[in-house]
Amino acid sequence: MTWIILAIIVGLILFVVAIYNILVKMRVRVDEAWSDIDVQLKRRYDLIPNLVRTVKGYAKHEQETLNNVIEARSKATAINIDASNVTAAQMAEFAGAQSGLSGALSKLFALSENYPDLKANQNFLQLQSDLTDTEDKIQASRRFYNGTVREFNTKVQTVPNNIIAGMFNFTKREFYEVDSEEERKNVKVDFSGKKGESENKE
Repeated sequence: MTWIILAIIVGLILFVVAIYNILVKMRVRVDEAWSDIDVQLKRRYDLIPNLVRTVKGYAKHEQETLNNVIEARSKATAINIDASNVTAAQMAEFAGAQSGLSGALSKLFALSENYPDLKANQNFLQLQSDLTDTEDKIQASRRFYNGTVREFNTKVQTVPNNIIAGMFNFTKREFYEVDSEEERKNVKVDFSGKKGESENKE
């Protein structure tokens, strides 16, 4: 009888350890996914000042559009969140600021259609290419992050994992989602000027 009780206890311990290790691995994966988003956002922030300076040299009369980009960047960089401990409202505010920045950049790039010299400037074209690439990577990273969050949240809320998760303070994470229809449009920056130029060359 004693051996049976000991076997049951050992079995329970091994079960708890196994679930705990799985939850830790999934939590680390979520944190890494968020880190990828952070890296791409910082890359975008770093590119924007050079872009604004370049555009300003050719489109001095477009100060309102330039100011909108500067203000949107300032707002986005001012919101710092800890993805491991963030509320839904905080995440929504963060996502809204990032979407606003994408929308402002989209309008800035649209100006190139009215300024042929700017549109042909090599520095502008390189910045445009770099930002297009960065926007694509941000969206890919966001989708990957939301996928890992979905898996993690499902794990910590299903029985019997939720018992072990509660014991060791594993809590569900917030998705990085865009709420409004307008923000959804802004997240994907459409650099139509560059696309049109490629099509004309073909």
